[in-house]
Amino acid sequence: MAVSPYVQAMQELFRANTRSREFPAHGAKVHSVAWSCCGRRLASGSFDKTASVFLLEKDRLVKENNYRGHGDSVDQLCWHPSNPDLFVTASGDKTIRIWDVRTTKCIATVNTKGENINICWSPDGQTIAVGNKDDVVTFIDAKTHRSKAEEQFKFEVNEISWNNDNNMFFLTNGNGCINILRQVPLKPIQSINAHPSNCICIKFDPMGKYFATGSADALVSLWDVDELVCVRCFSRLDWPVRTLSFSHDGKMLASASEDHFIDIAEVETGREKLWEVQCESPTFTVAWHPKRPLLAFACDDKDGKYDSSREAGTVKLFGLP
Repeated sequence: MAVSPYVQAMQELFRANTRSREFPAHGAKVHSVAWSCCGRRLASGSFDKTASVFLLEKDRLVKENNYRGHGDSVDQLCWHPSNPDLFVTASGDKTIRIWDVRTTKCIATVNTKGENINICWSPDGQTIAVGNKDDVVTFIDAKTHRSKAEEQFKFEVNEISWNNDNNMFFLTNGNGCINILRQVPLKPIQSINAHPSNCICIKFDPMGKYFATGSADALVSLWDVDELVCVRCFSRLDWPVRTLSFSHDGKMLASASEDHFIDIAEVETGREKLWEVQCESPTFTVAWHPKRPLLAFACDDKDGKYDSSREAGTVKLFGLP
């Protein structure tokens, strides 16, 4: 099978920049990494109860600030979809916090009912959805910082996301399904049996053509947004798929698990293993840069057979010159 020119170009690029660079970020395990919409900054959230923000220089990340205030682990964070100065963190301390990098201050603390593990910002920037350990999803008005709606689900809620058009809300659940809801007030539209086991993560591609789900069955499935049908599966991982990210052009899909590599697949064929990023431990968060083929990720730092002191609290970049 002939390799596409795109795959060839990317493989050449990665071959030339094959080493992952590490940047100290936290005093404990990093749970979440995310790029600002313009790609100038990378934020990370950690078990050490803080968030860190880095500036991307030509060939490195430079730590800009550490954000303190949460009383428990920062499990997930995300940036405002169009304002590169605002990001929001979800914590086990039953709050979410909105931060402004210009003032380095928390501009809002919103109390929620449970220990928060998932967060996403709607594409129009108006609503923040947060999910907790008790499978409650709360919708918060991003301007007034008040709760607009909340929904208690009868199943395990994993990752949550709006579609790119901002008119439907998706969540993955413990029964292997993707639930699709009309947003506030929430009305169920459809439930898709996506995987035979726990459906863990979901990501939409920036072009609005596909979304991908990762499951405990170690499969990544790619879905057509309009038809809601599975168009292909990627099966190169052996462990539950914890995290996914599409590249800025929608042509590459990174997926990671407890396997000691991150799989980078070409989206359109799926057959082509484009690249494998080697890791020394499980990887639970990956994020492609919004404008270039640069992948941020963070690995677990459980005591293992590798040097865990070096691993603890670092953010990694693959694809730097």
